[in-house]
Amino acid sequence: MKKNLNGKVILIVVVMLACIYGIFGIPGGFTGKDIKAAITKHIHLGLDLQGGAHLILQVEVKEAVNSETDNARGRIEQDLKTANLAVAQVIKPDPNNPQIIRVVGTAQTKGADVHTLLDSKYSNEYDIASSGTDNTWTLTMKPSVMADLEEKTVQQAIETIRDRVDEIGVAEPQIEEYKLGANQILVELPGVDDFDKVKSIIQNTSRLEVHAVVGGPYNSEQEALATAGGSLPPDQMLAHFNGMSGSSNDSVYLLTRESIVSGSDFRSADEGVDQAGRRDVRFTLTNEAGDRFYDYTSKNVGHSMAVILSGRVREVATIQSAIRDTGEITGTFSKEEVATLSKLLRTGALPASLTELETRMVGASLGADSIRQGVTAAIVGVLVVMAFMLVYYRGSGINADLALILNLIILLGFMGFSGATLTLPGIAGVILTIGMGVDSNVLIFERIREELRAGKVPSAAVEQGFGHAWLTIVDTHVTTIVSAAILIIFGTGPVKGFAVTLIVGLLANLFSAVFVSRVIFDAHLNKKQPGEALSI
Repeated sequence: MKKNLNGKVILIVVVMLACIYGIFGIPGGFTGKDIKAAITKHIHLGLDLQGGAHLILQVEVKEAVNSETDNARGRIEQDLKTANLAVAQVIKPDPNNPQIIRVVGTAQTKGADVHTLLDSKYSNEYDIASSGTDNTWTLTMKPSVMADLEEKTVQQAIETIRDRVDEIGVAEPQIEEYKLGANQILVELPGVDDFDKVKSIIQNTSRLEVHAVVGGPYNSEQEALATAGGSLPPDQMLAHFNGMSGSSNDSVYLLTRESIVSGSDFRSADEGVDQAGRRDVRFTLTNEAGDRFYDYTSKNVGHSMAVILSGRVREVATIQSAIRDTGEITGTFSKEEVATLSKLLRTGALPASLTELETRMVGASLGADSIRQGVTAAIVGVLVVMAFMLVYYRGSGINADLALILNLIILLGFMGFSGATLTLPGIAGVILTIGMGVDSNVLIFERIREELRAGKVPSAAVEQGFGHAWLTIVDTHVTTIVSAAILIIFGTGPVKGFAVTLIVGLLANLFSAVFVSRVIFDAHLNKKQPGEALSI
């Protein structure tokens, strides 16, 4: 009995046309150059094929913990002052353990009040302990809070790097947490040629901050410390003005440690030129930071404030009147420095510095060689396999070859639609998919041969062949898909590219080797006379 295959044929044609569109889109022409441009527009090439930069960066999360406890120390000091609770000092006693804050010199009669204040405001983030002998309170950041802060720091660093890369204009970057190390980030930038410039912008931890000036300029750090009583108070810091530390023209300022505004408070920044013709950066603060800046400047007219960039004083200005949310940063900037500074302010400051663990540059010529060799390997593999199927399975080999071609079309079409990146290991995944596809056909065809040798008519042999081979095919494909899924979860970069192409290829193979191949067999049997032999 002949089968009605119209619906199945329409489904196959629709899938094939959709996938072809995913690969080529609508080409601008039909020359070799136009076709190549259409393919590369829809199927994105990875770093190893296109060339570019590969970096693995370590996020120094300890700096974020240090910054957080610096702010907490300042808040504690202010809270105690507001509550009229006198203490000798609020310090961070151990630079190697920045999570510890110590309140020293509490009045004997005010110990309970200090404990109540600290417990009510800081017990959620810190474990609070007291030393009854010297009226000292120790706040230690809770491990869970520190872990959350470290994770937040890594994610914020990833977002900041992504924003900076977008500002540079790098297409299809890969920026993600590197799972093979703690607090590490993987950065892959296809098509980058000026690697040093990009690396400088990505890793630049320049924080532009505005601090109140306590004293200065001084000729040396020793002179600055002498005016501070010989030692630096915990709420103050030293900063050098422009030159290198120790040079003859270097000057030093004594500043408050807590900033008035910092890099994360800037909403926008643009390059410009001031009235004197000097290059400058015109900035706008966020609403909250603008209100805070206005409150400070309105109360400190006549006092000085310093603009700090990368830990060095770039400008010292006297507050003439209240300033809210807009201003200009002027100085002896080069054109490149102004452009870089405006980018950094627009994208925000990194929450912690980054240390290079691995740096690799892939040249465009090497990528072109990889594409040529990978494509050559894939084409040779396909042709050899197709030739083998034709020789070994005769007429049925055409069936297998058609299913194999459709399998590749579906795989590449999916990559075009999804925007997945094709890497060199991804091409290896494509070649492996070809082998898996042929393996499925071999299982089915050999089962059909067994049924024919047992005396079954061709239609019954095909029915039994597909029915009995189906469970084995599903089993092999599911186990391989599970293995590839593990590579996606725990792998990085090219390893993921291999796993993605393998999974998609296997799913496409289930459709092409089982469904499509069966439809071709049924269509062929519809044209045969009952009892006519099957070429297999």
